[in-house]
Amino acid sequence: CWEVRTHNSSEWCHFIRSNPDCRLEGGFLDYLQGVFCVFPPRLLPLAVTLYAFWLLYLFIILGVTAEKFFCPNLSAISTNLKLSHNVAVSLADGVTFLAFGNGAPDVFSAVVAFSNPRTAGLAIGAVFGAGVFVTTVVAGGIALVKPFTAASRPFLRDVIFYMVAVFLTFVVLYFGRITLGEALGYLGLYIFYVFAVVLCTWIHQRQRREGLAPPGPWEPEMATDTEEGESSGTNSGDYGEEYRPLLPSQETSLHILTSALSPLDCRKWRRKPWYWRLFKVFKVPVELVLLLTVPVVDPDKDDLNWKRPLNCLHILTSPLVCILTLKSGSYGLYQIQGIFPIWALVTLVGSVLAIAIFFTTSNEEPPKYHCV
Repeated sequence: CWEVRTHNSSEWCHFIRSNPDCRLEGGFLDYLQGVFCVFPPRLLPLAVTLYAFWLLYLFIILGVTAEKFFCPNLSAISTNLKLSHNVAVSLADGVTFLAFGNGAPDVFSAVVAFSNPRTAGLAIGAVFGAGVFVTTVVAGGIALVKPFTAASRPFLRDVIFYMVAVFLTFVVLYFGRITLGEALGYLGLYIFYVFAVVLCTWIHQRQRREGLAPPGPWEPEMATDTEEGESSGTNSGDYGEEYRPLLPSQETSLHILTSALSPLDCRKWRRKPWYWRLFKVFKVPVELVLLLTVPVVDPDKDDLNWKRPLNCLHILTSPLVCILTLKSGSYGLYQIQGIFPIWALVTLVGSVLAIAIFFTTSNEEPPKYHCV
């Protein structure tokens, strides 16, 4: 497909549409046709510039998703599983949940890349490129924005396991083949890594309880039961006592829905500078779509972020978004026996469940299964 630039500019669009190597099997946007068919040849630099801005916007989408939706749900999972939040890199957050959340895009993209012989070579480069990017740009950027102190022994442990994994990959690439034993060796290495983290965390926490190991500068002091009770008290909001209502009042379901779907806070908007407002304008569409489709359980809030009308709406919107986005929507458009589409079945089942939950719960108290 790279041979398109060797042709006349008037033939670019025809070459892209007729060449099988230029066809995308999945995705909602055909970037090649957008560059060579939508824009005239003289505006090719403009098309590339717009794509660069679109790439930056995708990073904004990723950041908003992690900040407002992924991290609160991760905290809820850790709380429900009785996992400690006092360790700087906790067992579940650092090894299983957070690691899978960060690596899931790489896993799925690598599977898709290996499924096509033309893109199989990109998978290895993408995985190692992501690793280099995280260990250089991400770590360096965080150090510039907010300096921190790394835990020396856990850091050394992680670096050793990372170097072993890189060396095994180098051996596989050097011989140009991979066997079943080598593939199982990768999985075994990760299982051994998880076991090492579990053991080290247990030893460190035991030493701290016995007073043998003082807390390092990278981790907070272990809170007592009294302190934890005070910190988990009534949440009066992010703006102080002056915004707490004088008299208790019951909000209507419509008011709860509109306030829950509002990504803007007027009080915060007035206090922020102009560049923050400009950045917020770009994030509002993403936040609104995610608010409509992604349920969030926040254990730091008294009501666990329970919004009855919105949570009932999530029962309908979340499955619909999943089936209409996977495989470019082909799953959702598939028809059972050639008659009834999948999206209609999901809509019907979701509507019934949403109505049932709406009439069996209240706005004031979250149900016991809300964390599920």
